[in-house]
Amino acid sequence: MMATPPEKRLPFYSGLSGYHWLVLVVACLGWSFDTMDQWLYVFVKQHALRGLLPTGVPDADVSSYVGLAQTALILGWATGGILFGMIGDMLGRTRTMIITILMYAGFTGLSALSRSWQDFLLLRFLTGLGVGGEFAAGAALVAETLPSHARSAALGIVQACSALGNVVAGMIHMTVYAMAPPETAWRWTLAVGALPILLVVVIFLFIHEPELWRAARETARQRVREGKHSGQGIAALFREREIRRNTLVGLSIAAIGVIGFWGISTWTPELLRGILAKNSPELAKGTVERWVGLAGIAQNLGAFVGALCFAPLAERFGRRGAFAVAFGGCLLVIPITFVFTNSPLTALFFFAAMGFMLLFLLSGCAVYFPELFPTRLRATGAGFCYNAARYLSAPSPALFGQLSAIMGLQRAALALSSIFIFGLLLLPWAPETKGKPLPE
Repeated sequence: MMATPPEKRLPFYSGLSGYHWLVLVVACLGWSFDTMDQWLYVFVKQHALRGLLPTGVPDADVSSYVGLAQTALILGWATGGILFGMIGDMLGRTRTMIITILMYAGFTGLSALSRSWQDFLLLRFLTGLGVGGEFAAGAALVAETLPSHARSAALGIVQACSALGNVVAGMIHMTVYAMAPPETAWRWTLAVGALPILLVVVIFLFIHEPELWRAARETARQRVREGKHSGQGIAALFREREIRRNTLVGLSIAAIGVIGFWGISTWTPELLRGILAKNSPELAKGTVERWVGLAGIAQNLGAFVGALCFAPLAERFGRRGAFAVAFGGCLLVIPITFVFTNSPLTALFFFAAMGFMLLFLLSGCAVYFPELFPTRLRATGAGFCYNAARYLSAPSPALFGQLSAIMGLQRAALALSSIFIFGLLLLPWAPETKGKPLPE
């Protein structure tokens, strides 16, 4: 007897229509503008808090306020992700994207008008509401619109575009600081963050709700008419044993990734500024910020490549195998970056390596989470996992700021990097979704 030939895997772009490509492009732009606004803040956060705090506050105390600002952003992100995840399942993917883009772009622009550190923290929280809500809606839109053979690659591309948004933020940062006075440059940088509002027009005119969502919404309405529970909402994530396990696994993976990204990696501008202040005190502020911008671009170009690499590795070795590489790589690369970076040139290399590993990990969330939940709970589940995790990880930036004030950035990074060990221990409980259809 002849052996059955192995199934030929279609390239992800096979059979995609013009509308499929439009949905993918819109989702990529929505997420890349989202992360662009995040990184505009990352680049200017120290200058913004220094400008908003009273004259004479020590640099170590400024780091503590920066940590508080990042914690406010993460708390808003968590709240928005959970809230708009549920709204995305009830109101629709496209409507939710419109609301959340208006929020993250609008409040980033308004941050430029802050008059005190309290104003700044409040606007960080409000920006976070939109930042957290956009991801779940965009990921669900792509997962439910594109054919199954293209799903994992498309979601990986969406996550990779987050790094391109970060690169654009680095270019904006360098351009503004080359043109505007140093004391007001951070305000102009944040003002640029309002421009993504223009994407709302495209979504409103050309993107419609996926058929899968429409069918699931009608089923939920029918259940309500029959006097039954709709099967939606956060409580539904914990009613059934399998969904409850998937929720807890996704929540844990996301918490570890968020701690690595927001608790550690977004302090790289401060790391490089400290190194330049120590080794090259004669450099002008504009030159320092140019190096900070270039290193941030390198970090996010590495992140772009890393985000693209998760999906093909997950298709070959499974989701759990790819996550094992992600957690092990972060455990190794992040401490090396903070310990051995000692110049702008080494920063370009190590920051790129760290960006690669962290976005490799977070790209796994974009691929994996929509595969864990049925259609009626897909945005709720993905939003809850990716954003409730931020409640668990919200203290990490403030903790890092406090630790860095006491023991320095390098030792603080070493302490928090131990979190990736827990990721490796978690994987035996993670369901393998490779080659399986989306649950209905």
